[in-house]
Amino acid sequence: MSDLENEIAAIVASHGASLYDIETLRENDETIFRVTIVKEGGVDLESCAEISRDLSPFLDVHPPMQGAYRLEVSSPGIERKLTKPSHFIHSVGEKIKVKILGGEKRKGTLKAADEEGIVIETKEGEERLGYDRLGTVKTYFEW
Repeated sequence: MSDLENEIAAIVASHGASLYDIETLRENDETIFRVTIVKEGGVDLESCAEISRDLSPFLDVHPPMQGAYRLEVSSPGIERKLTKPSHFIHSVGEKIKVKILGGEKRKGTLKAADEEGIVIETKEGEERLGYDRLGTVKTYFEW
């Protein structure tokens, strides 16, 4: 993690939440610096607003990029992409859809995750997959 990410993570943690991800994206000719957070019991609008109020002056002094941008603090949502080991570790116990490199697909429960890979439980049983074999992985919610 970079120094900037560590500082942002510390500010987020001071509000009882955890940093999930940071990304920079363009939408409608606007640059957005998105800070995604998770919190035990869920993320509410008030938490996002409070963290945004604390992050804003910090980022004014330590800008994350050149030029104008809009800060956005949000939750990753119920159905979200998992791309980093920390995402998988945080999502153990949730239902996931996995596209394996080469075209195969799996759907099941994320049973375990560490720095090397994951264990997914499907109808066929448990399977360990290294991150180097994973394509797109998303959590999903069954209604």
